[in-house]
Amino acid sequence: MGKTIVITSGKGGVGKTTCAANLAGALAILHNSVVVVDADIGLRNLDVVLGLENRITYNLVDITSGKCRIKQAVINDERIRNLSIIPASQTMDKTAVTPEQMKELTAQLEDMYDYVLIDCPAGIEHGFKNAVAGAGEAIVVTTPQVSSVRDADKILSLLEKQPLSQISLIINRAREDMMRKGEMISIEDMLDILPVNLIGVIPEDKNIVITANMGAPVVLNASLPSSAAYFDTARRIMGENIPFDGSNRKKTFFKRLAEFYR
Repeated sequence: MGKTIVITSGKGGVGKTTCAANLAGALAILHNSVVVVDADIGLRNLDVVLGLENRITYNLVDITSGKCRIKQAVINDERIRNLSIIPASQTMDKTAVTPEQMKELTAQLEDMYDYVLIDCPAGIEHGFKNAVAGAGEAIVVTTPQVSSVRDADKILSLLEKQPLSQISLIINRAREDMMRKGEMISIEDMLDILPVNLIGVIPEDKNIVITANMGAPVVLNASLPSSAAYFDTARRIMGENIPFDGSNRKKTFFKRLAEFYR
């Protein structure tokens, strides 16, 4: 049986879809079979981030409505072996899929893949309920900004009411220099506000934007600091004990993080 993880955030614009794409890519490169389901019906973006928008024939709604089989809607990434996506519909709205249908779909996908990642739409309405319905775990993506942390706290309160085995946190777009000056919320303060398992810290990196615009996940370039951070996060998802030591990244930032966990 595979594992279904919903990747969510309290608000849009925190890099949730980019995180989903890169975590999926990293997990696949680490020899897992992975499918990412874009649950943002009407506002799909995952296909663009992965450069697969021109290969869409069927979508999530087509599967749940019985118009096609799962294998007909799945798009296999030709650059990363074992990575696939199921795109969202661009013309329907979020009510086109029910939580019960998502539960049924994820149950079937767990028989086919090691990891099923659900790219959750922003907000807390119907789309959120759909995305969470079939998940066994959740990852909340936030940035070190007051509004983002506040919204993440709201999402956590909702996720805690769900039958999830684990809720984890990814801090995205972290900048050590701004944290040191007090211009950005520190990791310590964020974990005081959001007391859940920290699974990843992704540093601010212009290459993430560049590669996303090119339709390629940044994990395809293992030499980049952000790529290494995604791989560390993926290994933690797999259950490995990966310390936040920053051995191949900016040591000042990750050294502080490692010291916080001693």
